[in-house]
Amino acid sequence: MNEEEAQDWVAMRFGAASRDRLRRFATLVQRETAQQNLIAASTIGSIWARHIVDSAQLVSLAPRDGTWLDVGTGAGFPGLIVAALRPEPTVLVEPRRLRAAFLSHAVSVLGITNVQIVTSKIEHLQHPSKVVSARAVAPVERLLCAASACATMETRWLLPRGRQGAAELRSLGRRWSGEFHVKQSITDELSSILILDGVSFRHSVEPS
Repeated sequence: MNEEEAQDWVAMRFGAASRDRLRRFATLVQRETAQQNLIAASTIGSIWARHIVDSAQLVSLAPRDGTWLDVGTGAGFPGLIVAALRPEPTVLVEPRRLRAAFLSHAVSVLGITNVQIVTSKIEHLQHPSKVVSARAVAPVERLLCAASACATMETRWLLPRGRQGAAELRSLGRRWSGEFHVKQSITDELSSILILDGVSFRHSVEPS
C-alpha cells in the first residue's frame, strides 16, 4: 500500500473529512519529529501506510461502543487515530511528558473532544475499558500483566505486533486463557494484529 492508496483507503471508509483531518495530523507529526523522536525518520515518507492506516484498520475490529484505552500512545498511534475516527471515549496513556504534551496539542488543533490524555505508566492506572490497544509497547504477557486493572473479561485486546505476533501468542503457553486470534495487517502481508477476548490468568497449571 503506497501513500496515495492509504489516503484513499481512509477516505473510502471514514469519509473525506476524516482523511483531511488526518492529513493535518500527519503534518503535525512530521514537524514535531524534528524536535523529538516521535517516529523513525525512515518512515516519515510512508506515514500514511506505516502509521495512519496501520492504526485506522483497528477500528473495524473493535466493538462499536465503550471506552477505548490505548497504552503507550507515543506519537498518536493507534490511539489518537482511533479517537479521530470513532466518537466513543478514548483514553491515551503516555508516560513521557513531552509526548503527552504533543498529544494534547494535536487534540486541541484537530478539535477532537472525545479524548482523555493520562501522563502515567499503565501499571498505575485503573480504568476498565471495552477495548485495550497497544502498538508493540511490550511483550504481550508483560502488557497483559501491566494493564490488568484496565481490563475485564469483556475487554477486547487489539495488539498490532509486526511480524512476531503468532510467535508471541504461542509464548503465552498455558499461563493465560481466552480466545486468541491472529489477523493479517492490510498494510503489510507479513505483519499481524493479535485479537484477544475473555483473557484471564491461569492461577494454577496442572502438570502435563
